[in-house]
Amino acid sequence: MKRTMVPVLLAVLILPLAAQEDAEAAKLLESIKWQQGPSNASLGDIADIRVPMGYMFAGASDTIKLMDAMGNIPSKQELGFLAPGAFDWFVVYEFDDVGYIKDDEKDSLDPDELLKSIQKGTEEGNKIRKKRGFPLMRNISWLTLPHYDETTHNLEWAIKGEDDEGDAFVNHNTRLLGRKGMMVVTLVADPENIEAVLPEFRNSLTEFGFKAGNTYAEFRQGDKLAGYGLTALVAGGAAAVAVKTGLFKYIGKFLVFIFVGLAAFFKKIWARIVRFVRPEDRAL
Repeated sequence: MKRTMVPVLLAVLILPLAAQEDAEAAKLLESIKWQQGPSNASLGDIADIRVPMGYMFAGASDTIKLMDAMGNIPSKQELGFLAPGAFDWFVVYEFDDVGYIKDDEKDSLDPDELLKSIQKGTEEGNKIRKKRGFPLMRNISWLTLPHYDETTHNLEWAIKGEDDEGDAFVNHNTRLLGRKGMMVVTLVADPENIEAVLPEFRNSLTEFGFKAGNTYAEFRQGDKLAGYGLTALVAGGAAAVAVKTGLFKYIGKFLVFIFVGLAAFFKKIWARIVRFVRPEDRAL
């Protein structure tokens, strides 16, 4: 698997940083090792994904660097970053080694009760947001009802709402269950385009697979158990909605206008990747 160092300029990055911070961010991003598709990529020793043609991928340490550059506090569980060349959206993969999560609640997920729980958690979280000077989250509702795929062991749901400054947001959640825990897949996209992005995003998940020994089907008695089920995974998402700025978990409080700047920035990165990679170095 071949990677290439890509020289990157930060001229179009519109994050509100001082000149010195701009220079530091530029230096950091110049160190990112981008892998372009089509190619295979590893998410640590847990899983593999296929990087499609026209996409770019960054590994664990580089994903953490990107999170820092976008003004986030990384979870240190990040394993990968995937985005199409057009940068209409991007995905961050994190693995949470909570143990095996039983799916015996798959037929009893109650959307109405879960939404009430999320709304209540959001209101509690608004107290924290207010202290931190963040916009408050309002009008929480379902965009995608909680759905569990028994074949792939994927749990998906999405909520939408708006903040008290009038900005719409979407929080899209995917949990890919494995033997030792779950892959947390965070989709970041413009709320206005989320419906158009979802099919392409879901298609990218078909190219994800846990490595041997880590699949859900390989659970054995004596393995670590998570101690909670699918209902708690969805209800627990209230904390993320309450404390973070909706879908834009990885863009802080700057919302849509900053996403536009980041999109333009990464499009230039991709153009430079294609320009500077020699044909014989392209992964197949």
